[in-house]
Amino acid sequence: MIILYKILGNKMYLKKVARAKLPTKWGNFLIFGFEELLTKNNHVAIVYGKINSDSPILVRIHSECLTGDALYSLRCDCGFQLEASLSIISKVGNGILLYHRQEGRNIGLLNKIKAYCLQDQGHDTVDANRILGFSEDERDFKICVDMLNILGVKKIRLLTNNPCKVLFLSQAGINVVERIPLVVGNNPKNYDYLHTKFNKMGHLI
Repeated sequence: MIILYKILGNKMYLKKVARAKLPTKWGNFLIFGFEELLTKNNHVAIVYGKINSDSPILVRIHSECLTGDALYSLRCDCGFQLEASLSIISKVGNGILLYHRQEGRNIGLLNKIKAYCLQDQGHDTVDANRILGFSEDERDFKICVDMLNILGVKKIRLLTNNPCKVLFLSQAGINVVERIPLVVGNNPKNYDYLHTKFNKMGHLI
């Protein structure tokens, strides 16, 4: 992914198509809709408060997880992280949540369910992806860089446990002035999943 960004340079692969109010239980946000120029896939940015391009803005990159975000699955920590991020952003007074619609680390919903099936048989989340013919993480964070650039954001405080996100954004020209841990939702059902992210993917949990 980092090599891909160097090859592609600064070409924009995304456009902003709409903006609307988004009232939530954490407060009143704005939702921005984006569309990929080549694939027509869409993503959203959820913005709270005033965004000042001169000051570091709190940002969470949240990859889509239907099972965790909408169905309250305990197999992962995604739904917990989504809710915690929106709560933290509203309490801080401003910030952005990029809802990165690349389900299952970008292997798609049905392949993620197949990976779940393999995990039920004893494989961990990394090995399950590899058995299905994918890498441990297929996500393209260039989309997130484009969203930040379109929103005029260059300096951020990043809510993440994933050091790869910090590295990629930094190499893509986003000034990550601080990494803020987001360790929430630990439970007996996702212990092995979190253990694997720590040991095999380098997550700082």
